Amino acid sequence: MRAGPDPFRGTYARPTPGRAGPPGRAPRPPRPRAPQRRPAPGACIDIANLSIAAAGRALRAGDYSALELTEAYLRRIASLNPTFNAYITITAERALEDARRATAEMAAGKQRGPLHGIPIAHKDLYETAGIRTTGGAKIHAHHIPTTDCTVARKLREAGTVLLGKLNTHEYAYGVTTDNPHYGATRNPWDLACSPAGSSGGSGAAIAAGMACAATGSDTGGSIRMPASVCGVVGLKPTYGRVSKAGVLPLSYRFDHAGPLTRTVEDAALMLNAIAGYDPLDANSVRTPVDDYTAGLGLGVRGLRIGVVRHYFFDQLEDGIGAAIEEAIGELQRLGAIVSDIHIAGIPEGLVGLFNFMHVEAQQVHARSVATRPQDFGDDVLALLALYTPTVEDVMTGLRGSDALTVAMATALEEVDILLTPTTPVTAVPFGQDTVRYGAVQEHVTAAMLRCTAPFNATHLPALSLPCGFNQAGHPIGLQLAGRAFDEAMILRVGHAYEQATGWHLRTPPL
Repeated sequence: MRAGPDPFRGTYARPTPGRAGPPGRAPRPPRPRAPQRRPAPGACIDIANLSIAAAGRALRAGDYSALELTEAYLRRIASLNPTFNAYITITAERALEDARRATAEMAAGKQRGPLHGIPIAHKDLYETAGIRTTGGAKIHAHHIPTTDCTVARKLREAGTVLLGKLNTHEYAYGVTTDNPHYGATRNPWDLACSPAGSSGGSGAAIAAGMACAATGSDTGGSIRMPASVCGVVGLKPTYGRVSKAGVLPLSYRFDHAGPLTRTVEDAALMLNAIAGYDPLDANSVRTPVDDYTAGLGLGVRGLRIGVVRHYFFDQLEDGIGAAIEEAIGELQRLGAIVSDIHIAGIPEGLVGLFNFMHVEAQQVHARSVATRPQDFGDDVLALLALYTPTVEDVMTGLRGSDALTVAMATALEEVDILLTPTTPVTAVPFGQDTVRYGAVQEHVTAAMLRCTAPFNATHLPALSLPCGFNQAGHPIGLQLAGRAFDEAMILRVGHAYEQATGWHLRTPPL
């Protein structure tokens, strides 16, 4: 596909009038000027740290057009994607077509809303009509859906511009996005490190300014882990809030669809567009959808924040605990009422998540494993070949998840939100299988999932946003979780903290 138009267009300046020479001589003819070359429209748009909200305001004010903005993103992708490998498929022609349509609509006075003309990208699990959807897998390399998944359709109808499809850990079953078929995605803050996973392409694309927003999926933390280690915002909505219809599955019971963005406000804008009941998703819940931007400016004064120190703070990489404590202090300075809160049964509650997820993944891929085992990556094939939990194992685990759900719901009657680290480690170098906290050593997968998975097991909404950096310059994530279908509350608190600190304004030294 074409990467877009020539970034420069030649123009000629108008000649200046000639000057009169000495008396008795004819006037000196105008001196011809060399052809002037200027950047194409949009070439000077600074998109490195551009939010949806800022881009939308500029588009509506006529500062630049959707086509100019899209061309700027396509140039940036062409420049940076060879390094970071965030995209599997770049849909330049589709993007330009979308952008021309949005530009014409805006010129005619038709406004579709705050996402109109905004360039986005989808994790390559999201089915898109006429565009291949690989799932990060060789087996799906030539899979071209005939319809959009529900989220892709809603965002298309909102007037977004589709830049392409983003890299993912194969079939979303892993935490590194070290993909054997489409290459590893690199963390924009440190090329030697993983962007986490499985939505690593989405996290890297936002951090590197290669999309204004991206979609992701989250079964054990796959939106929030990349958000944390890439220094961006990731939102896992309540289970059933956003449709999973047409998103390639890992676990029907625990998969969640949601956005990765530059700011908390942007996450709210994306959720406004994609939330809602969908009859195509059997797990979709018919419950009222808020305007998630309406309460962002209300602040946190008087809100009750519960810090869950047990389990979540037990094992932390150096620097993370201090960053979280500073975030807690900032929320207190903003007027929040902060207290420690204990939630029992967290490790037991995760057994049900992992056993059930594993059984479902085995069922989803059983035929391919039997007929095309050579076409899987070694790590995913090994996972799928692990033991199959017994019915008793699965049911015991699910009872543990149910008990944890009750415990968290009870805790959230005492406080408005729960606060934890997002991940107990920052970005991990490729090839490193374990991490160490003092005398404790843990596998990277277990470490990455440690703080995020409890909110998949309980189906509660959770938000990750930047709260600092460690000594190596790697981002640290703060996690806020709330009551079922109360995304508005965690977005409100996240926005207040974000605006008071400004961590989201930092960009990688590309």
